[in-house]
Amino acid sequence: MPPPPRWLRRIVLAPLVILFATVLLATLPAWLLLASAASPLVPGRLRPLRVIWLGTVYVVWDAVALVTMFALWVGSGFGWKVRSPGFQRAHYVLTGWFLRFLFAQAQWTLKLRLDIAGSDPDTAQPGRPELVVCRHAGPGDSFVLVHALVNWFDREPRIVLKDSLQWDPAVDVMLNRLPNRFIAPQRDPDGLEKLVGNLAVGLDENDAFVIFPEGGNFTPRRRIRAIELLRSKGLHRMAAKAEKMRNVLAPRPGGLLAAMDAAPDAGVIFVAHTGLDRLLTVGDVWRELPMDKQITMRFWSVPPEEVPHGREQRIEWLYDWWAKIDAWIEENRPVVAAPPEHHLTTT
Repeated sequence: MPPPPRWLRRIVLAPLVILFATVLLATLPAWLLLASAASPLVPGRLRPLRVIWLGTVYVVWDAVALVTMFALWVGSGFGWKVRSPGFQRAHYVLTGWFLRFLFAQAQWTLKLRLDIAGSDPDTAQPGRPELVVCRHAGPGDSFVLVHALVNWFDREPRIVLKDSLQWDPAVDVMLNRLPNRFIAPQRDPDGLEKLVGNLAVGLDENDAFVIFPEGGNFTPRRRIRAIELLRSKGLHRMAAKAEKMRNVLAPRPGGLLAAMDAAPDAGVIFVAHTGLDRLLTVGDVWRELPMDKQITMRFWSVPPEEVPHGREQRIEWLYDWWAKIDAWIEENRPVVAAPPEHHLTTT
């Protein structure tokens, strides 16, 4: 669903979130008592209590972020210098703080554990910008990836996102102040590549351009639709390749190719993950609580000199990488998690 106009999001939605957070905090003891009383009646250890706690944390997190960003807006001269380098850096630091807090709460409440393997953006191409190309599946994969880029690898992400994410007021305000791009492919399919390419112009040494070529979370139905779309366009060879991939959607190369043209000196980091990809609906998430899962995230680095030239060669290359990601996912199914901690290994 497309978000409402910007003025409505700022004047109505943002204050409503702050008001809701205030009411929620004032009534939290009652909600916690009710959730505690209901927990023995519901399968899963303390499931209602976990949901109430995490929901409250998220709403309050949203409200605090909005208040903090309003203070930054005032401090920038009521928006006059909000896009200056100093205030841009302040917003990245603020993003890191808020993501670190929210990730810690999610780990503790849901009993998640995260392992990262491969060539991370710090060690793969130091001093160079990176195009970070990630599969899209399950709740929170983009959140975990951006958290890793900002807090563990000290990168400043530029992200291509769906415009529907602007329904969240904190996400709306924060990401619109930074060099990101909210897109609506269904409304402007012809101008999409140009928008994405423009976002990739001028990447510096600590930037990470983040894109999800599948265009949406993986579901079996979307996988079939993507294959049928390729066939309807006469791309039978690509459709045959996509049909062999069971865990990912056929990638849409246009945005990535535009970014590669706009940033020819950037390396490419491919990212795969497992752990939350079988949680496709709200009902799936509810049934899995507490999740007690290990999320494994794998990075592969490709230096710019190894990126092929030519549009058709790059499309073939992207599909080959997607097949590799599909095979990796098949070999790395989730396991029951140990107590949460962060392990960073290089393989």
